[in-house]
Amino acid sequence: MKKILFASSALVAVAVAGSAQASEKIQLEVGGYMEQWAGVADQDVGESKNAFQSDTEVHFKGKTTLDNGIEVGAVIELEGETSSDQIDEQYLFVNGGFGQVKLGKDDSAADSLAITAPSVGPVGVNDGDLTNWVDAYLIDTVPSSGDQNRLTYFTPNLGGFQAGVSYADDSQRNGASSYNDTDGTGDNIVSAGVSYQGDFDGVSFGVSATGENQGEGNWYGVGANVGFGNFVVGSSWGHIEDDYAQGENSKTAGDTDAYDIGVSYAMDAAKVSLTYGYAEYGNRKVGSTSATSTGEISTVDLGLAYTLGAGVTWKSSIFWFDDEADNAAIADNDGYGAVTGLVLNF
Repeated sequence: MKKILFASSALVAVAVAGSAQASEKIQLEVGGYMEQWAGVADQDVGESKNAFQSDTEVHFKGKTTLDNGIEVGAVIELEGETSSDQIDEQYLFVNGGFGQVKLGKDDSAADSLAITAPSVGPVGVNDGDLTNWVDAYLIDTVPSSGDQNRLTYFTPNLGGFQAGVSYADDSQRNGASSYNDTDGTGDNIVSAGVSYQGDFDGVSFGVSATGENQGEGNWYGVGANVGFGNFVVGSSWGHIEDDYAQGENSKTAGDTDAYDIGVSYAMDAAKVSLTYGYAEYGNRKVGSTSATSTGEISTVDLGLAYTLGAGVTWKSSIFWFDDEADNAAIADNDGYGAVTGLVLNF
């Protein structure tokens, strides 16, 4: 795998180097988003974890087109609040007839190509913000390795089909606390995915298959969405092996299976969605220990997104959950809540 990825990088480098120097110097543009939320929740194990939540990022992006038609650019995403990982993502990209190559700290190809059930609210049921408001297991049908220093290649989009593959070594150097060559496990992380997006007589269709190998095991999953009229209906499923992201001779308490299913409806400036998620988990952390627990969780989210103006969206969620862990050290929990706030895109 390393030889293939390095050879691909070399080919792109030669193609870029072969162009003249007449292209314009890259100029970075500023963008990003700000999310500010207010919410309340009622849960068996205590009060709502937070009354307010926020998430802000400032993005610097720029690109240039070389004389041979190849596009080269850079992306830098800065967290808007003090964080141990202050630079969220930073990578360069090269676009051409060969597809796209990305090099730097970024999400994987599996993350980019995966399709999940539609959801427009701020909480969601699948890798969303549920755990910002209550104590529960977080369902995730695409549990990829997150931002890593990696090399990613995407094929050109051919009739709606696209594939991608990523390679990282889990050094986590740019996201670690002590910026040295020993942070992280150093294990190879290989992510891959394929997706199809198409329209047929007013009906849109999307399907994906994604997966990743890390440590001693794998995760893999599928997803699909169908759009007709103002409706979108979709679902996804993911399976995590008990030795995924684990060291040699190490396992979690069991495999994890998760899925979501949902529907959204658009009407003028508003969108609403109703989404259900369920997981039988075997990898839930028990406090600050290395132990893990099995269990199951169900959660429902009713979401609203209303565009107030250019770059300004009001979003709200009403959610319910029921989480039952098999380890006595984790209290069973259920409850409900509501969250509302504004998203500013700039």
